[in-house]
Amino acid sequence: MRLPDWIAGRPQALSAGDGLRRVLRGAGLATVCEEARCPNLATCFERGVATFMILGATCTRACAFCAVHTGTPRPPEPDEAERLANAAAAMGLRHVVITSVDRDDLADGGAGAFVAAIAAVRRRLPDATVEVLTPDFRGVPGAADRIAAAGPEVFNHNLETVPRLYDAVRPGADYRRSLDLLARVKALAPAAAVKSGLMVGLGETDAELLAVLADLREAGCDVLTLGQYLRPSARHRPVARYLTPHAFARLKAEAEALGFAHVAAGPRVRSSFNAAAHLKALRPQSDPRT
Repeated sequence: MRLPDWIAGRPQALSAGDGLRRVLRGAGLATVCEEARCPNLATCFERGVATFMILGATCTRACAFCAVHTGTPRPPEPDEAERLANAAAAMGLRHVVITSVDRDDLADGGAGAFVAAIAAVRRRLPDATVEVLTPDFRGVPGAADRIAAAGPEVFNHNLETVPRLYDAVRPGADYRRSLDLLARVKALAPAAAVKSGLMVGLGETDAELLAVLADLREAGCDVLTLGQYLRPSARHRPVARYLTPHAFARLKAEAEALGFAHVAAGPRVRSSFNAAAHLKALRPQSDPRT
């Protein structure tokens, strides 16, 4: 399907964000912006911001929508958390967003690496806010609890799509497990903003989307992101439909009517894009840079 004009956007120089790339490469860090081929990469890098991806750039799962490489990951690097915190300081970040690949090879699913990264950022940037975007840890008992106890201001776990499509789109994941993770975090850390995101255009119906939004509210989700699925390559799942900006505005209104505290919806919306603005909408007194 041809990319609609409202998604294509204006071309940006390949050199945009070269300074940021030098910081990241010098620190030996990966970003989900690059590995997942985010359409907003040039915009964010030019602003000097990025979402750190810990535990390497090789995922143990092969989701049908995701461009991140699948294979056998390397062992975790003991100094990764400190390198991340130093890079965040060098970038001047006041809101630090941390995600990871799925690490089903690790006993804790990688939860310990999130805890270490949060602690390192707290030491290096005590005034910064922290957002985590986590996998489901295969439901390992206590994994999400440890991260919630570390005190991130935002705890994000994306449902990505509707239950009917999980087997085809998110092999290895489980819809109810993901919902339970969000509900558990909200119960353990009620002061944290619990966040989740969905992609549209994977083959879902509007009725299915609305049912998922209701499930998210029941689980205690505060912040919602809705964006258009864009096929990373010919080997990934085809786009089933492109929603217009008007259709996204309608979904946003319906989500707000359900009681979400903040909703970002649009063709190029991604869960970590303008992440600080999502937090600021909940806490106007805060002033994170990004």
